[in-house]
Amino acid sequence: MTDASALIDVKTSVRGGPIRWLVAGGLFLITAITIGTTIMAGNFRERALNSSKRELENTVMLLARHFDQQFRDFGVIQQDLAAFIQAADIGNAEGFRRRMSGVDVNLMLKAKIGALSYVGAVNLFDSDGTLINSSNAWPAPPVNIADRSFFKSFKTDPNSPETLVEPVHSRITGVWTSVIARKITGPNGEFLGVIGRGFESAIFEKFFASMALGTDGTVSMIHRNGSLLARFPHDKAQAGQSLINSELMRRVLSEGGTVSGIFIRRIDGEERIGAASVLNDVPLVILGSRSVAGALSDWHEQMRFLIGVGAISVLMIAVLLFLVVRRLSLEHRLSSQRLTLEKLRLDRAVNNMTQGLLLFDASERLVVCNQRYIEMYGLSPDVIKPGCSFRAVIAHRKARGSFSGDENEYVTSVLSEIARKKVIVIETPDGRWIQIVNEPLADGGWVATHEDITERRRAEQRIIHLAHYDALTDLPNRALFHERLKQELAQRAPGQSFAVHYIDIDEFKSVNDSLGHLTGDELLKSVSIGLSRCVGSAGFVARLGGDEFAIVQTGIKTQDDVADLVTRVFDAIRTPYECLGHRLTTDASIGIALVPEHGTDLDQVLKNADLAMYAAKSAGRRTYRFFEPDMDAKVRARREMEIDLRQAIAAGGLEVHYQPCLSLQDDRITGCEALVRWRHPERGFVSPAEFIPIAEDTGLINELGEWVLATACTEAATWPDDIRLAVNVSPVQFKSGTLVLKIAAALAASGLAASRLELEITEAVLIRDDETALAILHQLRDIGVRIALDDFGTGYSSLSYLQRFPFDKIKIDRCFINDITETGGSSSIVQAVVNIAAARHMTTTAEGVETKPQQQLLRALGCSEMQGYLFSAAKPARQLKELFASHHKQAAAVAAA
Repeated sequence: MTDASALIDVKTSVRGGPIRWLVAGGLFLITAITIGTTIMAGNFRERALNSSKRELENTVMLLARHFDQQFRDFGVIQQDLAAFIQAADIGNAEGFRRRMSGVDVNLMLKAKIGALSYVGAVNLFDSDGTLINSSNAWPAPPVNIADRSFFKSFKTDPNSPETLVEPVHSRITGVWTSVIARKITGPNGEFLGVIGRGFESAIFEKFFASMALGTDGTVSMIHRNGSLLARFPHDKAQAGQSLINSELMRRVLSEGGTVSGIFIRRIDGEERIGAASVLNDVPLVILGSRSVAGALSDWHEQMRFLIGVGAISVLMIAVLLFLVVRRLSLEHRLSSQRLTLEKLRLDRAVNNMTQGLLLFDASERLVVCNQRYIEMYGLSPDVIKPGCSFRAVIAHRKARGSFSGDENEYVTSVLSEIARKKVIVIETPDGRWIQIVNEPLADGGWVATHEDITERRRAEQRIIHLAHYDALTDLPNRALFHERLKQELAQRAPGQSFAVHYIDIDEFKSVNDSLGHLTGDELLKSVSIGLSRCVGSAGFVARLGGDEFAIVQTGIKTQDDVADLVTRVFDAIRTPYECLGHRLTTDASIGIALVPEHGTDLDQVLKNADLAMYAAKSAGRRTYRFFEPDMDAKVRARREMEIDLRQAIAAGGLEVHYQPCLSLQDDRITGCEALVRWRHPERGFVSPAEFIPIAEDTGLINELGEWVLATACTEAATWPDDIRLAVNVSPVQFKSGTLVLKIAAALAASGLAASRLELEITEAVLIRDDETALAILHQLRDIGVRIALDDFGTGYSSLSYLQRFPFDKIKIDRCFINDITETGGSSSIVQAVVNIAAARHMTTTAEGVETKPQQQLLRALGCSEMQGYLFSAAKPARQLKELFASHHKQAAAVAAA
């Protein structure tokens, strides 16, 4: 149907009865919408103006009450000062000037103003107008107000009001200021002076700025004489001008209270809404205003909305009338266009699918084939088109090389199962994986979708690989190791044996710490390659995590086969590796569990191999151990001792004993070494050689050492001042990084002088990270603590450390004292140590002295001190004090003899 014929139909329809009434109803609705919109516009305008008036009235009333309260508070201060002047019995102007100019009055003014911080400064002027005191400054600056009109009125007119408010132009700031002044008179009515306060316009304007009156709103403070005192927004040109003739000022001065209305501003002729309120206690007026246009801004928005709604309504009615007429003629054409558009959309959607799509009818003929299917297999659209049979499609794929296998067998297989949904995955000759989903239709045909899942399948394979193989070395990880070991255990035939090797790389952490993790990773990869070469086809290698590896060695006949593999493993690990420019050598600790000798259960075999590896590490590392039954018992016993030790530390079950150190020159007690003792409720006394290594391995040594240090320092603070305290420090405590802080805290808490504390360290503290350890030792030396090198001579680098750090003392290990008196004994070694210490200005202490000949020889060799059972074993603190007393008496008796 054309537009001309549609217009004819409209004219014909209008002449008809139903359409006529429809058009009449539409015109009536349009007229009603127009009239209603006009009435609503007037009502909304009136409401907007009234609402703006109420807001302005509330604002100026709020401001008037606020400033009334402020001025009333200041009036109270003025009244208090006046009462103070009367109570002071000031009878003349000279007495007023003298009494009120003092510093005590200044402090009183500040105290009164301090309670009302918003009141501002209060000033006192004498009868000549000179400022004699001010709460704002002391002494008062040279200011005179004798020429101010309010002052002249007070001085010359006995009947002048007691309080005046006057706007003045400040001589200090150059801005308009409102002054509130109160006259002070004597008992006989004599004029004594003025109490005053000045309010700058900025004070009021700052408060006005907090009131929300819109972008065009103004708030002003006006004197009753019309002078503008303050205005926000500030207008410098209007400052001080008279507004006495403004319409709103005339109304508020004549009516009082609060008034509001619409007026024309004389300056620019703008129509504005205003409200004014008179303050009760001072001759001031608060006036607020805003433009009518600003007040009606929301109304304009509403009107635009109403007019828009009305216009849309009218347009909708007109369009509706027109559409009713055209509907029948356009319905068929629109339906045809819709079907065409839907077909185009369907074709576009089908051809833009990521999957290949085929639709076959019940006779196995192709109905739909999208472009993706053609491209997926590189087919010809001239062959693969509607009407082509399913067999022909497969034959064409075979001819193009995108199908492998027997085409007839494939076609028969698909057609035989076409009645139910089937999902198959095929691999194309070019190595792609295609997922085919055949979905049956009700009419006997089917839909086949072909999706290329090559990337998904590769990703799944990568995920599966990563779940079972170590990402760094590509060796089986812990999960796959357990799975394959479980298979080996299940498939093991009677009489067959295999071994599980647990391998821990020694000192690997130091490589990471010193050379970085990248170098450490390269070392692990190199070790994994070497281990794989050692094992070959006689088992497999896995990385369990960190620096731990495992080997399952199969097909072994005797333990010699295991030993041979261990030898090859050690050779491979100890071979120097080139890692990112570094030539690295390493070693390992290996634990071995044999199957079935050491277990046939997975958990048992793994546990026994782990225990064997732990035994190898405990034996000094760089070696291997086969599992032995008593290893498990040792681990359980060690674990039980660890638990008991934790409980003892928490419950205070440990004690500190002290072994004295005796001077070999004058037999004087020079110090005591703090030694921790553990009295177990069941085992009795437990040797420190048993529980100290456990504390170091588990980290409990930090808590234990801190407790010993604090306890010993507290006890030593009660000893004579010439007796020092020696405390052993473990290498583990040095690693914590807080040793210096803890020692300083213990000294501060106990009150023990730092010079009386002596820390004993072994060479193990220095061997691993000597630079860090030496830095900590220097920090301790800086706070005054003495440092002693314990067990000297038992390591391999002692002399170099004596050169690098000035120790205060060297303790000679008991192994050199045991045979010192024997021919060919260690006396020459002790003599050498004493000579070295003397040359380095260090003292020497011999440990483990148990006989008089040993003591005499040590004295002859020049050793400084001795420590051992010959003089005293380690004693509790109570017995130690008794030893101090008895030894002091003996020394006194010897000296007297």
